[in-house]
Amino acid sequence: MNHNTLLYTSGALLSAMSLSSCQSTKTEEKPMNIVFIMTDDHTAQMMSCYDSRIAHTPNLDRIARDGVKFSNAFVANSISGPSRACLFTGKHSHKNGFFDNTTCVFDGSQPTFPKYLQKAGYETAVFGKWHLESLPTGFDKWEIVPEQGDYYNPDFITMDNDTIVRPGYLTHLITDMSLDWLENQRNPEKPFCLMIHHKAIHRNWMADTADLHLYEDVTFPLPVNFYDDYNNREAAKTAEMRISDHMDLIYDLKMNRADKTSPLKERYESYYNRMDPEQMAAWDAFYTPIIEDFYSRNLTGKELAEWKYQRYIKDYLKVVKSLDENVGRVLDYLEEKDMLKNTLVVYTSDQGFYMGEHGWFDKRFIYEESLHTPLIMLLPEGMKRRGEVTEMVQNIDFAPTFMELAGVEVPADIQGKSMLPILKSETPIENWREALYYHFYEYPAEHAVKRHYGVRDDRYKLVHFYNDIDTWELFDLETDPHEMNNVYGQPGTEQITKDMMLKLKNAQELYDDPIREKYPIL
Repeated sequence: MNHNTLLYTSGALLSAMSLSSCQSTKTEEKPMNIVFIMTDDHTAQMMSCYDSRIAHTPNLDRIARDGVKFSNAFVANSISGPSRACLFTGKHSHKNGFFDNTTCVFDGSQPTFPKYLQKAGYETAVFGKWHLESLPTGFDKWEIVPEQGDYYNPDFITMDNDTIVRPGYLTHLITDMSLDWLENQRNPEKPFCLMIHHKAIHRNWMADTADLHLYEDVTFPLPVNFYDDYNNREAAKTAEMRISDHMDLIYDLKMNRADKTSPLKERYESYYNRMDPEQMAAWDAFYTPIIEDFYSRNLTGKELAEWKYQRYIKDYLKVVKSLDENVGRVLDYLEEKDMLKNTLVVYTSDQGFYMGEHGWFDKRFIYEESLHTPLIMLLPEGMKRRGEVTEMVQNIDFAPTFMELAGVEVPADIQGKSMLPILKSETPIENWREALYYHFYEYPAEHAVKRHYGVRDDRYKLVHFYNDIDTWELFDLETDPHEMNNVYGQPGTEQITKDMMLKLKNAQELYDDPIREKYPIL
């Protein structure tokens, strides 16, 4: 059997072959605009259109209600910079050269979808978080924050390579700049691609002072596997991202006091000291009573772990609140200007995030909460799909989707698949992607998540942790959705393992991952 057939069945294979021969269909209609809103570490379970138990995101829900919500959207490498490189290039990390946040600099000379859109007559712009170490290329206008950016009175790098300070709260500022470009700076005669890239909701979750008092009277339920013991999952045991042990009281939870120290105290104070006197006064008025109460209680063990969880969730949700409101501002502008009928609006995150599942925060693992990413879209005229989309898509699919939307021929080396057939169909596409591939590289590094690769289909997930470790994991997502029971090597799983090994081998061949030479699958 040809190796493609296990990842793409016949209809999808024909589509892949057409991409390989650069035979994308060119639209004859007026080119569609693209507004692409991406946040950082915004996980699907913290959007009420996906999960209404905790979060309330009415503006994001507007997109899902009136457009489409992808229930099976995934990333190829769950960490910020590499995820963005996959997005822009349409290629896995081993092909675009940006593997991790610690050693890599993005090669801005390589082809990216904004460059192809520029050649097709689009005006392109990006504002906010970039996090690829090199400066943006392929954009007519850009202004980005250095590294992760600051929530308060942040620095921005301009196209003149100057660094300026913009007073205010970052989520509002990025939206202000984006709307100003739409209203006053772009050429209204040209189609456009605007990328609004927020720092929110990245660690350390510093909310706008206007939202500090939200959720303080709420006690949120613990995830069912908050006290996971990581049985039979060696790599999970050694990861350093447990809320109980690794979430910093000062940096993450703002319990700063003159007589207290932590490894990240200095970093927190550098963020705090960016505030102006009014912001600082509001911040102190809110946090000082909480700080004094916390240290007076001398919490330990489960009481401390659950206290940290509650503060974490509340801080996270407060940052989500501001983000949701600013998404609403963008939607309102597009509606008022009658632009929605000719504009594709996309909202996603660079990856998912753990909100106490497995006792964790952060991302990196191939496990569901960080492998999944939220993806919702408002569709322009001519695209018929509405409601939930169940087909499996990945962030390498954005580039060919936007290129095909712009009438650009998709080069043979693009590894993603255009989602336009999904968006133009009223019903699910038969013979779509059968499985997807994932590879995480950033180890040794913060949070100590081991290097691993794996394959996921609509029921099973097979993972290999490698480098200084050699362990396999197999999960049945139907019977074990929380991924607590590694069944690799257990009696009765032989055929499932064989099938998934073949899918993994085929994926590594399809995407030409050189790791297969070091760890061949026979």
